[in-house]
Amino acid sequence: MGLRSVVGAHWRVILLVILVGVALVALFVPGGLLPQDEFAGGGNESADAGASPTNLAYGLGLDGGTRISAPVVGTTAEELEIEPDRAGEVEATLEDELGVDSANVSVQFHQDSGFHTAELFVDDVSHEEFAAALRAAGVDATEGDVRDGVTQSTRDSIIRTIETKINEAGLSGGRVSQSSAPNGQYYIVTEVPDRTPAELRTLLSERGIVEVRAHYPDGEGGQTNETVLEQGDFAGVDPAAYNEQNGHHVPVSVSEEAAPEFQAAMNEYGFTGPGVGQCGFGEPGTDGQNYCLLTIVDGEVVDAHSMGPDLAGPMRSGEWVEDPQFVMLAPSQTEAQALSVNLRAGSLRAPLDFENDRTFSVEPALAEQFKLFSLVTGVLSVLTVSGVVYLRYADRRVAGPMVVTALAEVVILLGFAAAIRMPLDLSHVAGFIAVVGTGVDDLIIIADEVMEEGDVNSRRVFASRFRKAFWVIGAAAATTIIAMAPLAVLSLGDLRGFAIITILGVLIGVFVTRPAYGDILRYLLTGE
Repeated sequence: MGLRSVVGAHWRVILLVILVGVALVALFVPGGLLPQDEFAGGGNESADAGASPTNLAYGLGLDGGTRISAPVVGTTAEELEIEPDRAGEVEATLEDELGVDSANVSVQFHQDSGFHTAELFVDDVSHEEFAAALRAAGVDATEGDVRDGVTQSTRDSIIRTIETKINEAGLSGGRVSQSSAPNGQYYIVTEVPDRTPAELRTLLSERGIVEVRAHYPDGEGGQTNETVLEQGDFAGVDPAAYNEQNGHHVPVSVSEEAAPEFQAAMNEYGFTGPGVGQCGFGEPGTDGQNYCLLTIVDGEVVDAHSMGPDLAGPMRSGEWVEDPQFVMLAPSQTEAQALSVNLRAGSLRAPLDFENDRTFSVEPALAEQFKLFSLVTGVLSVLTVSGVVYLRYADRRVAGPMVVTALAEVVILLGFAAAIRMPLDLSHVAGFIAVVGTGVDDLIIIADEVMEEGDVNSRRVFASRFRKAFWVIGAAAATTIIAMAPLAVLSLGDLRGFAIITILGVLIGVFVTRPAYGDILRYLLTGE
């Protein structure tokens, strides 16, 4: 028999071997199938690269960490008829009428509906007060137009920002998603391995609104403050660094649009002249003499520093705008890192409501026990299934390939999880065990149908019997997928992981492992 004939007769087995080989590469070869940076935030690569023998990523149940589900603070008025050129005016009126700052008000136009939506990101304004403020801005609104919660676009923005925050902070393996409660309330769900609830809550509670203010003499013996750079004015932000000249700092670059205005302000306010090196912010007896650049995060001053001569010279001559870079100082490495993260991630569109959050955490030591017990349970399930199958058939030609094929299915699933950096949790482990059980059930159906009516003496007889068995397996697989599909789609916590693994296992079984087992069994029984 030629090579082409062999491949044609056993291509399903060859496909199974190839997939198992690819899965083993994804599991054990450092870096897996694709570079690590292709999956930012998708696994624990940085933390586990040297400790784990595999490329598998683990979730909270197997690695420890914290999950916080919190609603978004906000109130929304929808389907408002506002002229496009008045959106900014309406925002300004809402700020004045309700006494909130600009970061907590948003008026957006929705192209699909043709209406505007106004959002208020505070929790101390009633629906009636919000509607009254809209009417003061010339918008026809009633209390019935206002509801609790924020829009989907705002939630999507928050999810993107938090994802960037946890990735920039080096919290590999973190995940951010959205879930909903039966009452219609939406939650932002953040999972981060190896972090305590207090640490994660601190990260999420920081709104991350960064600005630079000029603190300079007002000419009357006092000081005045003027915002000279806002979060959107930064074009590039480098990681936090340290050197003897600047101490802890974050190198930044200013956008081409904002750089000329910033340079002009520094010259106008005297920072490049008498203000060079003159900053004694907070020191007694310095009022009316300070020229300080204040770094403000969420309304609090994190650092105050003067304009250095190396920066003042190019600004004075007008050359700085050609290469608009400088460093923002911070008192410690922690605050410099937080500043860098906030600048790169951007600010949260709205704060999270931690008074109504739901917190789940697992200690790393307990997670290690879960990991060990999961491995022991998996091994015991395989040994038990192998023993039962052998007792049922007492024929190694039937039982041996059955167990090997079922294990190959699990290896392919594990390789897939490693390739996409899926953080495995206890629910996924339950799914793997279910896959082993349902997989062997299907293989038993094949063996029983093929061997029930006596010896198989030809390839044609085997194919006929195998086809009958495969119809039963296909129908069972379709039923399983239909039953599990809602669990895989809906936000039902750990049940989702169980459903996803089960569905993937069924699909791999129907299209790969069951046909491959049929080819192996046909060869062993008929020699063809």
